Amino acid sequence: MTTDLNTLLTALYVRIDDYLGPRCSTGRPPRLTDAELLTLATAQVLLGVRSEARWLRLVPAALPGAFPYLPGQSGYNKRLRAALPLLKRLIRVLSTDTDLWADPVWLVDSTPVECARSRPTVQRSELAGHAGYGYCASHSRFFWGLRLHLICTPAGLPVTWALAHPKLDERQVLMAVLDHDTELIADRPGLAADRRQGLHLCRTGRLPARARSRPAAPRLPQPRPPPRAGAARTDPPAHRVCL
Repeated sequence: MTTDLNTLLTALYVRIDDYLGPRCSTGRPPRLTDAELLTLATAQVLLGVRSEARWLRLVPAALPGAFPYLPGQSGYNKRLRAALPLLKRLIRVLSTDTDLWADPVWLVDSTPVECARSRPTVQRSELAGHAGYGYCASHSRFFWGLRLHLICTPAGLPVTWALAHPKLDERQVLMAVLDHDTELIADRPGLAADRRQGLHLCRTGRLPARARSRPAAPRLPQPRPPPRAGAARTDPPAHRVCL
């Protein structure tokens, strides 16, 4: 495996361009293609650059000649926001290319996302009807906002996420996420039914039907208490077996 950034971004660009395929559009072609835009956004995340303006200044120095044309910060931000649905699909595609995606174990956890504190802010907020009051056990306090639910693998690879009302149960949110994102487990043959059955067990607290149909394990003989002093000892008949 190579750690050269230019080689990594070249391979990433080839993967993105193959995924997008030929795009037919009317008018003059853009000077910065969608594949180059998504490669820029991915490289910004890999290098940990938070500022878009700083990233656009850093690209010519870190990757000379890699991108013939770079837009300004305003144009880059507009293009990136317009390509948000495409970027979401790309993140899923890059995740499925890793061997961590096939992990049969998923972990679910949630954290509060506080949106307001004062009462007037809560009343004026546009999140009314979506956000609400909830309790954060880790901080031992109440908050007003949403709760971020994250599904990931044990190795830390994010699978999907959702924002929900803080009073909704995690299991209900998880079931709603899987019902909404049908492609999430559709490409995993043999795992969809098992996950549904396991989630049904977590939500209802009852054993699945196939688990209830299994024969019960035989009970082992239990040791008899020793006879009390002065009491007559009565041994059971030889043909009786305690199960």
